Amino acid sequence: MLTIYGAFRSRASRNIWLCYEASIPFKLVPVVQSYRLKGAPPPAGALETQSPEFLKINPHGHIPSIDDDGVILHESLAINLYLAKKHGGPLGPANLAEDGEMTMWSMWALCERAGVPAHVADGGFEAMTLSVAMNGPKPETLEALKGPFAQLDKALARTGWLVGGRFTVADINVAEIVRYAAGTKALFDANPNVKKWYDACVGRPAYKKMWAEREAEPV
Repeated sequence: MLTIYGAFRSRASRNIWLCYEASIPFKLVPVVQSYRLKGAPPPAGALETQSPEFLKINPHGHIPSIDDDGVILHESLAINLYLAKKHGGPLGPANLAEDGEMTMWSMWALCERAGVPAHVADGGFEAMTLSVAMNGPKPETLEALKGPFAQLDKALARTGWLVGGRFTVADINVAEIVRYAAGTKALFDANPNVKKWYDACVGRPAYKKMWAEREAEPV
């Protein structure tokens, strides 16, 4: 059986959402980020990211990781691409071209900096949206996000989805990164295709199930 090491309040939420979408059975081993514990012990039955037990799974000390019958992988977006390809169905690629597009959009969500001067914001699209979630919608970050949001809006204008005219792993990977900036109304109002697509993604039953369990997880 697939084992996911992580917590709902982490990037493991991406993998759990995909598993719910594809009806992939899994076991969740709770692993809490060490920085969240602030020196306190993890809850009973949970590991922490710097514990010797978890470092045997992922020497980098980050979550999520998976053990899929001996296949051990890290990095949430790569894990989702792997699971979608392994289990097939509409979430995964129908051919090599779709496989490339799904990988492309996942990398875009990490790295894109359309029209962003080097001195305005550090990191790519995910780093910028995460900054909004953690530090609030600072004007310079919102300005930096205008270009990537416009790119995404233009792509979604074609069919409403990123790849193949249907909901796929690419939508999960990108939506989970867009989510960090979900509170920035102006960005979504200026990009109606993004707003419609994002609402459709987070309105899916599998996402709602994941989110309810995330909300119930101890902070």
